[in-house]
Amino acid sequence: MSGTDNPYGGSYGGQMTAKAQFGGAAATSGGNGAGSFVKDTSTAAFSADVMEESRRQPVLVDFWAPWCGPCKQLTPVLERVVNEAQGRVKLVKLNIDDHPAIPGQMGIQSIPAVVAFVDGRPVDGFMGAVPETQIRQFIDKVAGPAGADQAAEIEAAVGEADGLLAAGDVQSAAQLYGAVLQADPENAKAAAGMMRCMIELGDLARASQMLQSLPPEIAGDPAVQAVAKKLEQFEEARKLGDPAALEHQLSLHPDDHETRLKLAKIRNAEGKREEAAEHLLIIMRKDRSFDDDGARRQLVEFFEAWGPKDPNTIAARRRMSSILFA
Repeated sequence: MSGTDNPYGGSYGGQMTAKAQFGGAAATSGGNGAGSFVKDTSTAAFSADVMEESRRQPVLVDFWAPWCGPCKQLTPVLERVVNEAQGRVKLVKLNIDDHPAIPGQMGIQSIPAVVAFVDGRPVDGFMGAVPETQIRQFIDKVAGPAGADQAAEIEAAVGEADGLLAAGDVQSAAQLYGAVLQADPENAKAAAGMMRCMIELGDLARASQMLQSLPPEIAGDPAVQAVAKKLEQFEEARKLGDPAALEHQLSLHPDDHETRLKLAKIRNAEGKREEAAEHLLIIMRKDRSFDDDGARRQLVEFFEAWGPKDPNTIAARRRMSSILFA
């Protein structure tokens, strides 16, 4: 899916908040462009720039000098690769002529020398003007493969968005799902979450549009399929009639199971899950033969759409079992 034809690219999360920016300069405090991951240091600042900073992410220290020819070859490549890593590591450069104490203490005898610090201590390093591919391999070694941190952040963001939606904060959830989809357009859980937000906000047409735009491998995901089922239920409920008229009909004829079944579907579409389940349970208690056990089959469909952990699913399933095995 491209950013131009994705229906979630507009008002439901096109803007990313600070907490929803994954990896890169946007996620790095104090970042101002490519240079934010590279800095010079001194003997006095070494503890803060390297020891303390390496507790947040690996820090590479480039020991160099102005007269060193190989340093002039290595440093530009090193800076470029670090900046392209977008915050997975930082680079701190120390001129050993101006600040000889630190390299002396560390036993640096030849330059260029690059030492990686993690959690306040040196863990690895290399010497000489090595090729760019070797620098990238070195960064992967000390910082982990590219994308690992972002994947963890995205998973956490989806979980946070799920929690916001469950708590009723639909707008915040939509914004966070949208941020995830900007970073990972093929994220099925975020796509499902965004469509759930659209449904909660009453924008069924846009939710259907988004569902139709999904590629088959995403549309087949269980989370997306649950949303598709919910949209089907909404579409069906629209054709069932006026709920007030159905309620009146039911008050006159309490055993009109067909009317009660229609009302259950409408209440489910309205989000009144407890009331929807109650109507179906009443039918089950009175007449299991109605519509070939249709009330039970409809309730099971509701469970699939609501999810196994939904409180209404848990409560209604327990009551259904008591009827089935009475």
